[in-house]
Amino acid sequence: MEHLQAYRAAGGGKHRANKPIEARARNRRLLITATVLFAAGIANTDSKAQSGPFAPLAGSWSGGGTVMLDDGSTERIRCRAKYAPIGPTMEMSLTCASDAYKFNLGANVRAEGSAITGSWSEASRNISGSLQGRGGGGNYELVASAAGFNANIALKASGSKQTVTMRADSQFRGANISLSK
Repeated sequence: MEHLQAYRAAGGGKHRANKPIEARARNRRLLITATVLFAAGIANTDSKAQSGPFAPLAGSWSGGGTVMLDDGSTERIRCRAKYAPIGPTMEMSLTCASDAYKFNLGANVRAEGSAITGSWSEASRNISGSLQGRGGGGNYELVASAAGFNANIALKASGSKQTVTMRADSQFRGANISLSK
């Protein structure tokens, strides 16, 4: 009996076999706490994205439409868009391609009230410029400008549907695109 009492005393009054069980329980509590904090962080990011002027655009979209070239020809295109709004700012990318045509548009925009300003770039043609316009609540009217290039862009989003219309004064005359989430 003295042997068992000395054994328990050396283990802090507890039988040593319980230590691995206590460690697993502590690790499980830490894992649950970390998971809850991570989920709360994601929810907080989503709520920030959902509360700004670009909230109706948030997320990934795909679909298709047509692109019109300066010779009057049109081509069917497939498109993917990704919008990442955080409060009054948003990063976006729009990639569209057909068998013979491709454009890769990226932009960073900021809203102050209904006024929108920002910058854009088109990677395949190595062109970039400024964006200005107005909008909110799912309807946006913008002008993209660069040296020798101007385009009017209208984005309309409602629920899981979005339309993008572009009209330009260059080799690329415009595009009509329908996207969905």
